[in-house]
Amino acid sequence: MIEDKLLKAAMEVIKFSYSPYSKFRVGAAVESGSERIYTGTNIENTSYGLTICAERVAIFNALSNGEKRILRILVYSDSLKNPKQFIYPCGACLQVIAEFNEEMEILLANGNGSIRKFSLIELLPNNFQINKGKR
Repeated sequence: MIEDKLLKAAMEVIKFSYSPYSKFRVGAAVESGSERIYTGTNIENTSYGLTICAERVAIFNALSNGEKRILRILVYSDSLKNPKQFIYPCGACLQVIAEFNEEMEILLANGNGSIRKFSLIELLPNNFQINKGKR
């Protein structure tokens, strides 16, 4: 099942998180249109505005390897105090998702291995799409 593969990949890549300031590790995995899995983890910077989230790293990793379409993304963190909680993408990550696939399936995994599925419209109902003639 693709969700299991994405979760395994996100759990594996989280060990490379560079999060010395927040101590909050996040891993993400995307499935591309060619059915390959690409991963990313959060990379912090002492100038917090330069920090990049795991979701964007995973998407940019896929795109920089020639992928044209991202089908789904899974986001996982082992840093939540309650393993029943889920980590949600930030607004910047949701906007990047909108740029590359407004229909992308967004999967959130918690420390217990449970997965919740969302559509972009559920998490970012009014995304910025000026270049696509929507505003």
